[in-house]
Amino acid sequence: MKTEWRIFLIIAAFLLFATALYGSWTWVDSGGHVEWIGTVALLLSFLLCSMCGGFFWFVSRRIDLRPEDRPDAEIADGAGEIGFFSPGSYWPFGLALAAAVAGLGLVFWQLWLLGVGAVAVVFAACGLLFEYYSGTRRTAEH
Repeated sequence: MKTEWRIFLIIAAFLLFATALYGSWTWVDSGGHVEWIGTVALLLSFLLCSMCGGFFWFVSRRIDLRPEDRPDAEIADGAGEIGFFSPGSYWPFGLALAAAVAGLGLVFWQLWLLGVGAVAVVFAACGLLFEYYSGTRRTAEH
């Protein structure tokens, strides 16, 4: 996690610098008016990267060093099982499709389409979350 928080905070520092530069540049170029949309977008990007970097920094203080965070680590230290990844799930496609429908509802400001998409997002997220906790799916162990 040490690498991740450093990357996010370096990007956040760059975004803060870019925000100040952009705001001052538009102030000078337009004769005393700041272009607020770009300035706010850069500021919000800075805040988002700061939030992610702060979270990774907070977590990295509470866990042991991973092999990629140690300079003396060997390649074999990172070997082994990483986690479980679903081999054949259709729920990610359904979730992406539902998010696209909700996004189209937002873009065209069709509240009914936005509502349908939001309900579909919740349904697809629940399906993805509970895919292996419901039904009579048999595992390789049985």
